[in-house]
Amino acid sequence: MCVGIPLQVQRMEGSVAVCTGLDGAEHCIDTLLVGPQAQGVWLMTFLGAARAVIDGAEAARVGAALNALSDLMAGQPVDLDAAFADLVGREPQLPEFLRGPRT
Repeated sequence: MCVGIPLQVQRMEGSVAVCTGLDGAEHCIDTLLVGPQAQGVWLMTFLGAARAVIDGAEAARVGAALNALSDLMAGQPVDLDAAFADLVGREPQLPEFLRGPRT
């Protein structure tokens, strides 16, 4: 399973963004795919590289989902409907590029 982690840029050092996560931990992230970013920008990261620029609301939604998964794996009670509110009441959709030609 691939899991993206939202991180917030604190400063740039060349093509590397020094970022902090929702837990406050510091990470060095390659920004070659998204370019240099300003302090405060949120990045969706995977395996040490920024994959997309996201807004604070998206970072919070992903953070809530990741926290819920962590709590669930630790045996803690979790309100999955709240943690995955964007998925409740709808069928997941494939990204456009995976849908194939329309008939």
